[in-house]
Amino acid sequence: MAIIDFKQAVVRLTFEAGYTLDGKVIKKSSTYRNVKQSATSDQLGDVVSILSGFSSRPILAAEKIETGDIQN
Repeated sequence: MAIIDFKQAVVRLTFEAGYTLDGKVIKKSSTYRNVKQSATSDQLGDVVSILSGFSSRPILAAEKIETGDIQN
């Protein structure tokens, strides 16, 4: 049975940064490291709300990205 060994987690916020000449959305992202594995969805939601408040751009997406090693 394989085991996943947690390495790190990050939160990535994607913001709208304007539009191209053909009307496509320009996206900019910011990544915040050192997210605990045990962080709940409510805690992450609070953090995302606070961090997005520091930007004047509208937020398009918020993601929690975990990485780890798979061991057999």
